[in-house]
Amino acid sequence: MLSLCDTHTHLAFNHFDHDRDNILKQLEDGYLKFLIEVGTTLEDSKRAIELASRSEKIFVAVGVHPHESSGVTDGYLNELKKLAKKSTVVAIGEVGLDYFRDLSPREIQQKVFYEQLLLAQELDMPVVIHIRDAYNEAYEILKKFSGKLRGVIHAFSGTLEDALRFTELGFKLGIGGPITYPKNNKFREIVKILPIETLIPETDCPYLPPQPYRGKRNEPAYVRFVIEKISELKDLPVRTCADILCANAASLFSLDV
Repeated sequence: MLSLCDTHTHLAFNHFDHDRDNILKQLEDGYLKFLIEVGTTLEDSKRAIELASRSEKIFVAVGVHPHESSGVTDGYLNELKKLAKKSTVVAIGEVGLDYFRDLSPREIQQKVFYEQLLLAQELDMPVVIHIRDAYNEAYEILKKFSGKLRGVIHAFSGTLEDALRFTELGFKLGIGGPITYPKNNKFREIVKILPIETLIPETDCPYLPPQPYRGKRNEPAYVRFVIEKISELKDLPVRTCADILCANAASLFSLDV
């Protein structure tokens, strides 16, 4: 059996209301070594923490997604700090910038992103970072924390130059379902070039399913397709690749698994 892990899930979302127990059973059966449930709002982060109480193999990132940044209240950082001290919480996220959908004004996205990075630095926790159509802007902000932050660029979709800039800052790159898409040859070439130590596997379920499940709900178990593709690109046995990728994730999130 492969040692699989998923570093970015949203199992608390209503997409899983009808069969969440079956997904969690995969953890207890040993098919999944561990997963990181990622919050997008304060309330969502609380639900993530509640979900983690159901399995010792679920860990949590708490944070406010850039889409939701215009909805924060004055006391949100204090609330987030309290949540971050829960025993299952291992990261701040997902935070970042999304200039593709622009669901919150960009100046507010930047402010809330920066504030949460400061909190991660204060708590010495890694950050899970969402970036879309804002790689240069996000890099300029993260560069201010050079040597003081660690984390992952979730659902990385930038250029090789972007990848090298973020990894030079000490960040991992989250690789998910899009690596399996037939037209994503440039992305596969980037992953092929990068050291495997810079990569961690993820699904972003229920979103971004791998090619065999395009158009359907993504699930943590489908991270297998991501790991298999990375192993092919790296010319490594699948089991070896899975072990390395999950060890990368365990190290980043300081997990004793």
